[in-house]
Amino acid sequence: MPAPGARTRPLGAKARNVRDTEPLPAALPAAGEGAPDNDAGPAAPGRTARQTRTRGGGPKKPNFITRLVNHWCNRLLGAVSHRTLSEQEAEYASGRTTRDFVWNSIGVGLWGMVFPILTIVVTQLVGVEQAGMFSLAFVTALMLMFVGNYGVRTYQASDLDEEHSFADYQVHRVVTVAVMLVAGIAYCYLRGYGTEMFTISMGVYAYKAADALADVYEGRLQQVDKLYLAGISQALRSALSLAVFTVVLFLFRNLGVASIAMAVAAFATFVVVTFPLALFETPKSRRVSLASVGGLMKQCLPLFLALFMYNLIDNMPKFVMEGVLTYDSQLYFNALYFPAHSILLVAGFVYKPLLVRMTAAWSDKSKRGRFDIIIVAMFAMVVVLTLAMVGLMNWVGIPALSFLYGLDFEPYRGLSFIMLAAGGVTAAIDFLYQVITIMRRQKAVIRIYVITFGFSLFVPMLLINFTGLPGAVIGYLIVMCILLVLLLSEYAAMRMGIWREDKQAAEDEQAAAKAAHGKLRPSEARAQRQRREAVREKYGRKS
Repeated sequence: MPAPGARTRPLGAKARNVRDTEPLPAALPAAGEGAPDNDAGPAAPGRTARQTRTRGGGPKKPNFITRLVNHWCNRLLGAVSHRTLSEQEAEYASGRTTRDFVWNSIGVGLWGMVFPILTIVVTQLVGVEQAGMFSLAFVTALMLMFVGNYGVRTYQASDLDEEHSFADYQVHRVVTVAVMLVAGIAYCYLRGYGTEMFTISMGVYAYKAADALADVYEGRLQQVDKLYLAGISQALRSALSLAVFTVVLFLFRNLGVASIAMAVAAFATFVVVTFPLALFETPKSRRVSLASVGGLMKQCLPLFLALFMYNLIDNMPKFVMEGVLTYDSQLYFNALYFPAHSILLVAGFVYKPLLVRMTAAWSDKSKRGRFDIIIVAMFAMVVVLTLAMVGLMNWVGIPALSFLYGLDFEPYRGLSFIMLAAGGVTAAIDFLYQVITIMRRQKAVIRIYVITFGFSLFVPMLLINFTGLPGAVIGYLIVMCILLVLLLSEYAAMRMGIWREDKQAAEDEQAAAKAAHGKLRPSEARAQRQRREAVREKYGRKS
């Protein structure tokens, strides 16, 4: 039974009749705080297990982690014995905004820290060359993960009316993850990887495949307003994978074995935690519809293309370096990249809570001036943040990198400043893309990504062949600047066209009002219509 005072509420319009009780402020709390503690003996009448204490050398009460694991195992085994997961009662509450923010931040933070921490571990245990090999495999895996995710997460989380069933999303994700792994194998063969690099790559690809597969189940938890459970799932998977990789590499000093062990740990977490948690805590899904799965493929294609193209442009210098420079250059490039990437992460923490407010401001034509002010303020914040990171890197950043990696980063001090500038540019690009999405003009940017992709092919290649690693960093900054300038130009054109449309609409309203009062001659009304049609023809095609 739920604890006294627990709230009971349905999980959406189509939810089964389950209780939705208030969870404890911990990872996966037990169903009720007053449940009898079997290990501590029977509780006296009117006393809960938490109040019961053993005396005189009796059995020691299990700690919180042990109770948590025991409760989850009992719940999981009970569901398996009944041969159903989706029919089980939900135990954790929805609508916990603070907990959502905290656990989602922890999950995303741990997920984002896996790559830089593992490169440090690999460098310290097996050397720079293999760390460079691992870095390249991880970068490629991140690219393949966009194939697996297919840009569906945001679409799924916002599908509150369940236009597509959860079964549709599951089948769609299985298909895209299979394509992701096949593409990874094909890429390894095309690059002509030897046994060692192939093993490392496939282990890392499988690890990211587990991430991509788990993402659709965590998206389901977010869809029913239980984002904190998704954050817990992501945090557990990332932490366990990191720990297993580190221990195996320390014991065996074999990077391929450690990469495979990391993938096994990720899939084990998915099977034991993520998959059952999503089915336990969400309403039972409708049956799968192949037509609906095909609709998902079509509807999310523009999102997938935009995200994939951007990340391909972002990582192009690393792919170009593989054919020209040694693998240790990959390590140095990524080590310099991580501080720059932190600018993007911090900027995201600032602007993502503002997206709903910006959407409301954009929807209200009278508040679009406030929308423009937010954009200017965010760009100013990115500039300040970039300058602050430059100062921090100049002060303690370079010594810290040298200490963590066991390498001398002093010769790369100047390159680190260039990379930080590129990080500021990418943060501005990411924010501007969100702005264009709010304006519902995201399809227009695909053309810009294609143009920039052309520059990303020859600019880094030209500079890397001439100057090596400095050319990769400088080329990366140049390409990102080109993309930012093109996006700003497109945004300015969109904004100007929309401003003229709004102005024309206001004039039309005034003209209609005058006509209603007999103050506008027919020739004037005809001229107004012609001007309106000219404006729409000119700017409507562009947007």
